Amino acid sequence: MSVYDFKVDNLREEEVSLENYKGKVLLIINTATKCGFTPQYDELQDLYEKYKDEGFIILDFPCNQFGAQAPGSNEEIHSFCDAKFGITFPMFSKIEVNGENAHPLYKYLTSQKGFQGFDEAHELTPVLNEMLSKADPDFDKKPSIKWNFTKFLIDRNGNVSERFEPTEDIGVIEEKIKELL
Repeated sequence: MSVYDFKVDNLREEEVSLENYKGKVLLIINTATKCGFTPQYDELQDLYEKYKDEGFIILDFPCNQFGAQAPGSNEEIHSFCDAKFGITFPMFSKIEVNGENAHPLYKYLTSQKGFQGFDEAHELTPVLNEMLSKADPDFDKKPSIKWNFTKFLIDRNGNVSERFEPTEDIGVIEEKIKELL
């Protein structure tokens, strides 16, 4: 099994096979427009522009499960991202990434790479750890997505290579992308 076995809905809610991205290096991200990590869109767009001609693609999946920080319709979210950040990488329909309604793609991704902790050097790590541990003292032992802007790096064969929490430095992510290109 690989990510190529999954289908997702585009912004017009038309089904798209991830097999369309076969042979590419993918960065799959759950995003939100009203999150403290939303400014990462700037760095992500820069990464996409820098490496897209080498076969790198970012797949953006808005998700409203964390603090209701992705309100609005698919079109409203896309319009915001286009106007504020000039996003040109593919954006898909809003999905759930955890729980009984989690998209099968995300069930697969988290089964391949579980939570490995937040970057201790990031200023938001203490806030996330405290908030998540109040809701679930064992949150760090479960593979689920913990917050917006969790990223999965997929190799050219459709296999999950890396998982990056939203606190991970973009430079670390870029180095891993370059290794796969």
